[in-house]
Amino acid sequence: MTRFQRYAIYVMPDGALARFGASWLGWDALAGRSVPHPDLAALPRPVDEITATPRKYGLHGTIKPPFRLAEDSTVMALTNDLANFCESRAPVTLDGLTLARLGGFLALVPQGPTDALATLAGEAVTRLDRHRAPPDAAELERRRKARLTPAQEALLTRWGYPYVLGEFRFHITLTGRLPKAEAELVQQALTPQLAPLLPKPFTIDSLCLTGEDEAGMFHLIHRYPLGSTASRSNTATSA
Repeated sequence: MTRFQRYAIYVMPDGALARFGASWLGWDALAGRSVPHPDLAALPRPVDEITATPRKYGLHGTIKPPFRLAEDSTVMALTNDLANFCESRAPVTLDGLTLARLGGFLALVPQGPTDALATLAGEAVTRLDRHRAPPDAAELERRRKARLTPAQEALLTRWGYPYVLGEFRFHITLTGRLPKAEAELVQQALTPQLAPLLPKPFTIDSLCLTGEDEAGMFHLIHRYPLGSTASRSNTATSA
């Protein structure tokens, strides 16, 4: 774990959806290796160009965005705190996932209410924040090029990222930014591939600690189940 330059906490699907997503992106973060792209017809450009931006992260939904480890923290302390955090939080069940266009890119987004997921993500951002080093000037400048709102600027200043807490919108990114006509063609090509793979409901029963290697690629470090302590507590209360 010491070889990683940044860490992040993600939701990472497994099973058939994970296998297709790894192939689509060309990077399997669960196994830490490149994989061949699928051969899909009717795409407006090669898959490796369509997926160049999200490839390095693997198939994931962000909970706590990538961060450098704070000087007064250690990887062991981070993993211990994350394990304890996950043990005391219950799994989250969403109605499902659907393919949608978000601000120029394609992503899988939740169906139905997302309040429980937003609460989980917000608590992960705030309660594990002692492990995050502040962003440097270059990162702040890069983030501010997105013309942040005052609320997003405040979140960037306090939590190191502008799209957390009240600005959090869970999504699993599948492409980089595409012109509308190209996005529509990619969506048409992906829809029949994804249809049998998208779970309904979609249960988030673990959070994943990932690390970014020197080449900029993210790897799964460990998957932490949600809810063992919460489940025991709920059982005791019911009894």
